Amino acid sequence: MEFSITTWMLLFFFLFLIISIWKIAAFLPNKALEDDDTTQDATNFLESLMLKVIVELKGEIDENELYVAMSTNPDFDSELFWRFNLNKLKQLLNTYYVKNNLSSIKEIYEKQKN
Repeated sequence: MEFSITTWMLLFFFLFLIISIWKIAAFLPNKALEDDDTTQDATNFLESLMLKVIVELKGEIDENELYVAMSTNPDFDSELFWRFNLNKLKQLLNTYYVKNNLSSIKEIYEKQKN
């Protein structure tokens, strides 16, 4: 049985296509990283820590002070949240404001107090 050149080309094309897909798939992440702070659980933890710190300080705090208080809190895992910065806190606050129809840290404290 003799194959033409186009048949050989087609066979090699599919062979190398399969090998290429296999090599690419080997480099794609298969599981979540241990220090991934973008998961829903990590975000929920940061939100609960934020609320805890706001209640402890009775809402008399600005964003910078809240950032320092959260970063120095004993419950804060600095290895997991090594990317946590003031911008991440502002995003967390803005998300909380939108979800709960609030506009300030003081309003968050008043809501948590009730």
